[in-house]
Amino acid sequence: MALQVDIITPERNLYSGSATAVQLPGTEGLFQILTNHAPLMASLTAGTVKIEGAKGSELVAIDGVSSRFQATP
Repeated sequence: MALQVDIITPERNLYSGSATAVQLPGTEGLFQILTNHAPLMASLTAGTVKIEGAKGSELVAIDGVSSRFQATP
């Protein structure tokens, strides 16, 4: 089962697609979300989101302030 990942800013949708794992830049350091992960809230900082999917890895830059990240099973 894959995650549905959406990264949204007030200006545009930065990413929308499925993933098996997502690595995020948290204020306390990098953390990763895998499929079937428990719900979680975390504060993000500026950096790069690494999205692992069937086609390999994709990188998305976020500013940490106006970006909204959502991953659902």
